[in-house]
Amino acid sequence: MRTLRNAVTQGKVHHAYLFVGSRGTGKTSMAKILAACLNCQQGPTIQPCGVCDSCVSIASATSLDVIEMDAASNNSVDDIRDLRESVVYAPVSGRHKVYILDEAHMLTTQAWNAFLKTLEEPPPNTVFVLATTEAAKVLPTVVDRCHRFDFARPTVEQLAAVVRRVAETESIEIPPDAVALLARHATGSFRDALGTLEQLVTYAGSAIATDDVLAVLGVADADLLFASLEAIAAADPRAALLAAARLTQTGRDTIGFVRDLEAHARDLMIVQTLGEVPAELQITPDRDERLAEQASRVGPAAVARLLDLLAAALEAFKNGADARTQLELALVKAASPVVDPTQAALLQRIERLEAALAGGGAGAPAPAPIAAHPPAARPGPAPSFAPSAPRAESPMPPSSPAPGPESPAPAPVPSPEAPVPPSSPAPGPESPAAALAPSPEAPVPPSSPATGPESPAPALAPSPDAPAPPPSPATRAGAEPAVSPAGNGSGHRATVVVAAPPAGVALDVDGLRAVWPAVLEAVLSENALCAALLADAMPIAVEGPLVTIAFPLDADFLRRKADDDGYRRCVVEALRVVTGSKTQISYVLAQAPAAEEHAGAAAAEPPTEEEWVRRFVAEFDAEEVVPDPEDPDLRTPS
Repeated sequence: MRTLRNAVTQGKVHHAYLFVGSRGTGKTSMAKILAACLNCQQGPTIQPCGVCDSCVSIASATSLDVIEMDAASNNSVDDIRDLRESVVYAPVSGRHKVYILDEAHMLTTQAWNAFLKTLEEPPPNTVFVLATTEAAKVLPTVVDRCHRFDFARPTVEQLAAVVRRVAETESIEIPPDAVALLARHATGSFRDALGTLEQLVTYAGSAIATDDVLAVLGVADADLLFASLEAIAAADPRAALLAAARLTQTGRDTIGFVRDLEAHARDLMIVQTLGEVPAELQITPDRDERLAEQASRVGPAAVARLLDLLAAALEAFKNGADARTQLELALVKAASPVVDPTQAALLQRIERLEAALAGGGAGAPAPAPIAAHPPAARPGPAPSFAPSAPRAESPMPPSSPAPGPESPAPAPVPSPEAPVPPSSPAPGPESPAAALAPSPEAPVPPSSPATGPESPAPALAPSPDAPAPPPSPATRAGAEPAVSPAGNGSGHRATVVVAAPPAGVALDVDGLRAVWPAVLEAVLSENALCAALLADAMPIAVEGPLVTIAFPLDADFLRRKADDDGYRRCVVEALRVVTGSKTQISYVLAQAPAAEEHAGAAAAEPPTEEEWVRRFVAEFDAEEVVPDPEDPDLRTPS
């Protein structure tokens, strides 16, 4: 506030000030301090004495020269007219007449217009101070005529310092962890912190304990918050429900617990991102060490997903949903991603799988510890919390056992003598076929022992004398291989794992029909209306990257509706996710494959006369007329 100090010292006080800031940041108090500086008998001075009649009357809100007006309840034109009439009078006992308009943004437009001229050219020795929490609602013409000061939200350390100073002045005994908890709960408001301290004195007397702060604030116990996150980290929905039950037994507010759990998850996210417990989150050494230890074990994806679930629960509270049910639902979904079909739950399951693979591998590095109380200067960057890279797959040794009925079939190995067909372009370094086709000089591994009768391996392993298979359309089109759920260590990619053909193998019509239900599920997760349009559709042809999808003959409206750009992109993306290939789609009207086969079988035999009659009757809504042999007009001429 150097500007205000210099203005008082140099005698350059402006006629109008605009104080902007959130609630409890001291806007009105600063306006009264400014009035005391101007009207003190020792001044004008930046250090009012506080004992003279002017300072005492201003502090007790009885000064006739300091008029405080609530603009929220006095926002009409008539109120501004009364203000304009009182402005013309000189100060009673002080040097300046100070008008403080609290919540100034509540004035109506008509009231501002009536007040604008007086605000621009007030009488001598008159100062207006406008305090507001929403400066955007103040007219620009008013802001232009004021000196604006923005009041920042105080930090936790500043709030704790104020609480300790007031406690020492009033001889109140309060431990440091209780002061830190009270300062954090004030959420950047001096008024809330001091008001809670006054309430604690009324509740517990001059000696305040941490349990008293927990009881008055109604916040959840730290053990309950840590236990909830432990259940989520251990993927134990039963423990999560028991934590919610213990909350209910304590009688604390469920919505308040959700907010406390959200704040705890936010603390974990910050600690995981920074690699340390920052000063603004530190309360006690024991709690800070416990927070750092839990942040090292809980996955970042689990914390981010918990924040999303808690935000959805808070939104459901506003719509009238049961608080306990929403809390239990959020905890169960967070602890058991398998019950949640969303993409975020799938990412969390993939992260757990990656962590299990990295932890089971030899020489897997342990997670870097997080410092609860970091030194002043850190020599290196904060530790990274990116998931570990998956282990490289080692080739199968020649003496590998025969695959069982549930073992995946090995990729087809072409014969070394088989030449590459001239129509197939040479695979580049990024081509999926280059990763699957071994070098001609590489020896073929000896065949494994005889497989069981149910093993699919003999059907896929070609004989050495068999010619190389022709290149598939999908391979010629440059279909990209499916991405493995483990990722590459640099990030996560949402992948739907289905029984799709391996990357680099041609995707024919039968294979696409086999995974078509999975394609519809992927479409349903993105756009339910698009999935409804494709309910009776079926792929009938695959020509390179072009997939032809047939609608029933009487569903032309559905075909035209599904041909919109937004729906087409949704289907193409679902095909890419399920099959791992970039495709194009074309919609046609045709019979279903089963109906075509039935029609082909029926066409093998010529229809009889009775069949023709039945077709005409059904197609044209006709009626069969049987001729009367006695009618001479219908007799056949001889």
